[in-house]
Amino acid sequence: MRVLVQEVLSASVKIEGKEVGSIARGFLLFVGFTSGDDEDIIKRMVDKVLKLRVFPDENGKTNLSLGDVGGEVLSVSQFTLYASAKEGNRPSFINAMRPEEAKPLFAYWNNILRERIPNLQTGVFGADMKVSLINDGPFTLWLDSKELFNK
Repeated sequence: MRVLVQEVLSASVKIEGKEVGSIARGFLLFVGFTSGDDEDIIKRMVDKVLKLRVFPDENGKTNLSLGDVGGEVLSVSQFTLYASAKEGNRPSFINAMRPEEAKPLFAYWNNILRERIPNLQTGVFGADMKVSLINDGPFTLWLDSKELFNK
């Protein structure tokens, strides 16, 4: 599982011109799955994301978590996090989980997040989404479950 975490001042997602999700200060999370990902990995990744201390404290040090600042979350599925451009110039997506397997995992991911984040907004799995954001910093982190949890 991979999650691209972007600290944002605001973010939104539109589908066919209609806004389906919008947040103020918090995290825009792009989420992708690969073979072997399961509910245990999702729970561990949710915990990792929510405990990240990346927001500045009163001294300007990155010392506060999303909960500490009352932050919001916009969660967007993105299979392209598993793209490989190792061979040639056209990315391959063979490492991305098949949609029929990834869709229920994305729903589970959002359900677990929703239990802990009062204002969770989401994109729509498989939709052609237009994502807008105002990055804060910019501050962007790449989380890979295989790297974090040796799985």
